[in-house]
Amino acid sequence: MTKTLAINAGSSTLKWKLFSMPEETVIASGLVDRLNLPESVFTVKRPGHDKYKDVQDNITYDLAAALVLSYLKDAGIVHHLHEITGIGHRVVGGGETFKDSMLIDATVLDQIRALTQYAPLHNPIQATYIEIFEKLLPNAQQVAVFDTSLYADMPKMNYLYPIPYKYYEEFGARKYGAHGTSHRYVAHRLAELLNRDLADLKLITLHLGSGSSITAFDHGQVIDTSMGFTPLAGVMMGTRSGDVDASLVAFLTEKLGITSQEMIDILNEKSGLLGISELSPDQRDLEDTQNSRPLSKLALDMFANRVIRYIGSYVAEMGGLDALVFTAGSGENGIAMRQKIADQLTYFGVKLDPDKNNVRGVEQEISQTGAPVDVWVVPTNEELMIARDVARLTK
Repeated sequence: MTKTLAINAGSSTLKWKLFSMPEETVIASGLVDRLNLPESVFTVKRPGHDKYKDVQDNITYDLAAALVLSYLKDAGIVHHLHEITGIGHRVVGGGETFKDSMLIDATVLDQIRALTQYAPLHNPIQATYIEIFEKLLPNAQQVAVFDTSLYADMPKMNYLYPIPYKYYEEFGARKYGAHGTSHRYVAHRLAELLNRDLADLKLITLHLGSGSSITAFDHGQVIDTSMGFTPLAGVMMGTRSGDVDASLVAFLTEKLGITSQEMIDILNEKSGLLGISELSPDQRDLEDTQNSRPLSKLALDMFANRVIRYIGSYVAEMGGLDALVFTAGSGENGIAMRQKIADQLTYFGVKLDPDKNNVRGVEQEISQTGAPVDVWVVPTNEELMIARDVARLTK
């Protein structure tokens, strides 16, 4: 039995889970929120224990990692820190350099930093945490698990943009995708639930949350995904626009008298459900107000419409569909949105059972008995996939 720490770090959060492997048992999990801000919050969940919470001002990245390890030791979860033999880090941008998860050494860390141009908000922070944990747990083997590795070998016709080919050769201008660890987990989990080989399935996975992406698996091979060069592309999201005409971006940049980066910030932070509804990026708020606020209903209708467009194009590309999977915040909990999407896909054989669909955050088949397409809710578990990759690469 070994203990593996899965790290999912963002600019203002540090999510973590400690696993007992190979049992895949969660020993403890937690979140450090509001990093480098007043009233930073450190929380821990343990099976059979009350939730632990501590509030401090301006918890730094270094302090966040130290707090996690100190708690594990002080609470008796580990007697010695060297019991943690593996650490897995979610890294957003792997470019074309990393087509699989990798054991981290100095060269890999340098490459993660060099790929910052493809994930400027994430890679530098994740590289920083790799260095921090190297100092705190020098005997533990560290593994980088890349969000983009699932998409590195998509068909070229799908990952290239119809722009001069030399831009791909010189600058790496291509679709890289995102949420790959989540899509990989739910795809393999669904194959287990159906007792079928993933290589036998035509499958579409729907990661629908504040950030949303859709991925198509054709007989085990990823053939396409909705996010593009950055996570801004694809379907409409909580605050991100998704796909827009590039000329519109230039037009608005000129009309508003702002820089191109300021325009990109608007598309990332002030668009999507928030931009259309002029109320909230949260679907729950919009569902609560859709009968009294036309813009709330319009935002929900547009979100469903964009998801349906991608599903339809992927079904056409694969020549059929065996299964559809909903995951992430809205996918796992959005009863009404799942039904709204499915109602437009009945001609593909997607038929939901309203009683089965009346679940939130539970692994559940929600399609009608005998329907041609299996439809499931599968809660994502990126941390477990990270722990599995650590076990695979550190044998």
